[in-house]
Amino acid sequence: MEVKTIMSSQIMELQHTVQMSIMQNALNLNTVAATELLKDLPQQQVSIHPYKGSVIDSSL
Repeated sequence: MEVKTIMSSQIMELQHTVQMSIMQNALNLNTVAATELLKDLPQQQVSIHPYKGSVIDSSL
């Protein structure tokens, strides 16, 4: 094989490796950011219905 062909294939492999590394880092950052957002969300409180479950006088 020619040196040029070998170098070309190695450069392509390096580009692929770098692209995969960048994508992995981006996914990790997005995962961390999403996790932090979920942790920072206020806990939902159970809303109490104004009259559900209570006795109502319905005499007419």
